[in-house]
Amino acid sequence: MNETLLLLLLAFVGFVAGVINTMAGGGSLLTLPMLIFLGLDPAVANGTNRIGIFIQSITSVAGFKSKGIKPSSFGVYLGISALLGSLIGAQIAVDIKGDTFNKILAIVMVVVVFFMVFKPKIKTEDLLERIQGKHFWLAILIFFFIGIYGGFIQAGVGIFILLALTSINYMGLVKSNAVKVLVVFVYTIGALAIFAYNKQIDYLYGIVLAIGNASGGWIASRWAVKKGDGLVKIFLIIMVIAMAIKLWLDS
Repeated sequence: MNETLLLLLLAFVGFVAGVINTMAGGGSLLTLPMLIFLGLDPAVANGTNRIGIFIQSITSVAGFKSKGIKPSSFGVYLGISALLGSLIGAQIAVDIKGDTFNKILAIVMVVVVFFMVFKPKIKTEDLLERIQGKHFWLAILIFFFIGIYGGFIQAGVGIFILLALTSINYMGLVKSNAVKVLVVFVYTIGALAIFAYNKQIDYLYGIVLAIGNASGGWIASRWAVKKGDGLVKIFLIIMVIAMAIKLWLDS
């Protein structure tokens, strides 16, 4: 396929992933297979994906802010905790052997897409937020481990963040999404630095992906998109299972 068309396709996939990441999570289940399809080693694809995530997080935070949902100190504290964890997770991803990483990525992709499809619906409209005392410190601890996971592989981390914020801190989904993109922005700084230092980033693909991610993140942060969830889930299931099988067999 023509190189220009491939780059346009990558940007489009990044756009769709940016929408999915900002509204819930799991966009990396699209971008990681796409980067691998373009010929990148899975470990390099993992690092390259972080450029798109980082830029997307900036536009998503700006998008929420433009609608009156500003970053909170609570989100900053969670982000710092996740940042510390991400340094550990990213270093593990860098150090792990290629074949082992492929198998782990294959398993994680299947587990995350399964969780996306069957996760319970959460209602928090009538609950009071719990962001102080023991609930604050519990969230800090949990987000440290979320940071480890996010630094290691990223795929589906948004889902786990939303689950933590809604079930532990009783945050509504809109505010949870705003906190989520702030947390991801903060911890991705650390993960991106680790991958860049270890030369596991393809900057051309990363920048093209970031253009798509950023556009999708901006739009999704300003408008709630609910239509088409069923189609997205079906597409993700087929694509992720196929890519997981390929990763497992190639390793």
